[in-house]
Amino acid sequence: MTRPLRIGTRASALALWQAHHVEGLIKALPGAPRVEIVHIKTEGDLRTDVPLWALKGKAFFTKEIDRALLASDVDLAVHSLKDLSTLIEPGLELAATLTREDPRDALLSRNGERLADLPRGADLIANTDEFTKRNLTKVGYASNPLEDGSLSAYQLHALPITSMTVKALEGFEMSRKDAERAKNMFSLGLLSWLYNRPSEGTVKFLETKFASKPDIMKANIAAFRAGWNFGETTEVFSVQYEVKPADDLAPGTYRNITGNSALSYGLIAASQLSGLPLFLGSYPITPASDILHELSKHKRFGVRTMQAEDEISGVGAALGAAFGGSLGVTTTSGPGMCLKAETVGLAVSVELPLIICDIQRAGPSTGMPTKTEQTDLLMALYGRNGESPVAVIAPSTPADCFRTAVEAARIALKYRTPVVILSDGYLANGSEPWRIPELSSLPDLRGEFSFAQGHEWPGAGEQPEFLPFKRDPQTLARPWAIPGTPGLEHRIGGIEKADGAGTISYDPDNHDLMVRLRQAKIDGIAADIGPLEVDDPDGRAKVLVLGWGSTFGSIGAAVRRIRLAGGSVAQAHLRHLSPLPANLGEVLRSYDKVLVPEINLGQLALVLRGRFLVDVISYNRVRGLPFRAAELAGVIQEVIANA
Repeated sequence: MTRPLRIGTRASALALWQAHHVEGLIKALPGAPRVEIVHIKTEGDLRTDVPLWALKGKAFFTKEIDRALLASDVDLAVHSLKDLSTLIEPGLELAATLTREDPRDALLSRNGERLADLPRGADLIANTDEFTKRNLTKVGYASNPLEDGSLSAYQLHALPITSMTVKALEGFEMSRKDAERAKNMFSLGLLSWLYNRPSEGTVKFLETKFASKPDIMKANIAAFRAGWNFGETTEVFSVQYEVKPADDLAPGTYRNITGNSALSYGLIAASQLSGLPLFLGSYPITPASDILHELSKHKRFGVRTMQAEDEISGVGAALGAAFGGSLGVTTTSGPGMCLKAETVGLAVSVELPLIICDIQRAGPSTGMPTKTEQTDLLMALYGRNGESPVAVIAPSTPADCFRTAVEAARIALKYRTPVVILSDGYLANGSEPWRIPELSSLPDLRGEFSFAQGHEWPGAGEQPEFLPFKRDPQTLARPWAIPGTPGLEHRIGGIEKADGAGTISYDPDNHDLMVRLRQAKIDGIAADIGPLEVDDPDGRAKVLVLGWGSTFGSIGAAVRRIRLAGGSVAQAHLRHLSPLPANLGEVLRSYDKVLVPEINLGQLALVLRGRFLVDVISYNRVRGLPFRAAELAGVIQEVIANA
């Protein structure tokens, strides 16, 4: 019988989380339970650029576990979520594991993690060495749950993982403290045995990765094998598990990728596809900083990055780069969006292409920098003075961030408009297998724009008669005139311009016309993005679940649960939020009930009610965490019952 199964590991001292959604092909064991989904969770260092395991000046990196898992089997697919805490002190915050296929059927706990997402009867593997009075106090336990009977609902396996790791590394010249830090690899070995993962690929990966650091390589491998051997020889676990083959992946070359990395590569690809140099003006802010870090590595592709002194100068430099003929990009999160608003309004006024990447986080103000939310939608749509329309798009998965970046560049260049990309911390730090696209599948952006030339504007004499706000009749985009082009000198700035001529104008009718033209330009993008696609297999569904952004995985998992139980429900997901797809109103009116789950207090629902006069049902949780599939499935079932 196939049963979904999730696993969690708690292995290091700090509060960085990585969750792995594993689907792979392994050799069947006689009588072994067959599972469709495995979730493995590892805990590492808050700062991913700092080594967690330090041995005599050398370093182990917690993030290498991701790659070791991937190296263990070519058919292994990994989806990862980093659920970060801003608290450095060990044990101060122990967040629950939440992925797109929650909850877990097993958990490896370091020092008494919350068990809210662990179903009754699940396996609980406890590292007894870490259940100290100090650690238990920090996570809110009055007594040791391993001893007070409070864990009787679970299959408890109490193991001294830290002590066993230290014992396994006795032959290495290292302190006990350093040896204790290797418990991550011990845990990986134990879990690899439990799910019958082949160890050869992991060992080979470690040998290659640390070839120049033999002491670290040997210690890693020893800890990993010790965990595997413990699982092989102990009688603590009565079964091993077989993982169902991942047969839904299209053939191709895959790599593991995070949302921020995919967004960075998408921007680089857009630069190459358009023939424009890429300029990033950015001020570091969680969770967007990794984009700045990644892009700064790629100067060979014509990428220029500037770490500005503040958010305002970052977006100002990006807009200046766009004025000069570059693909201008700025990155930020919610607090920075507030500061950038005036310059984004300037970009609307001067009508230049600009990409603003808002990697949303929990607010308001500083809020919870490492937690995810979808609370910047209304700010992206309306958070500027005056009628200041921009295009807004949102990726749905970490890998989708690549295509979203290319699409944002296409719209910005073709329509000469700012485009806001609404990603979030869940997507930014989450990872999944990404099929590297064929170059032929990517759009040629060179045909989406052109720079104005003097000979295109013949005047009465030899001097061109340039009209900087004369618009393309299809796109309503104005000419993109690069500074220094002979004969194309023109006035630029935020004061209202006369239609066509571009001179300063305070004429009331002209202002009304320009406001409407700028809005019409954004509205016209709807004809260029295609209709909203609806997943309604049997066509009999009365309920539509509509989402946007990172809720895609949670909604999809919940919808699958309903269908597997015999229910009928439709699903649709929005990428383009401004403008909305042209057929959205028709889609909304095609169903008796429309459910809109959001990690905010109903921002998209507010827009839909006002725009289409459809009383959508809003379901909202703002906990800094993604939705749980079981939670959404229950909500969907209730809506279906009342449809």
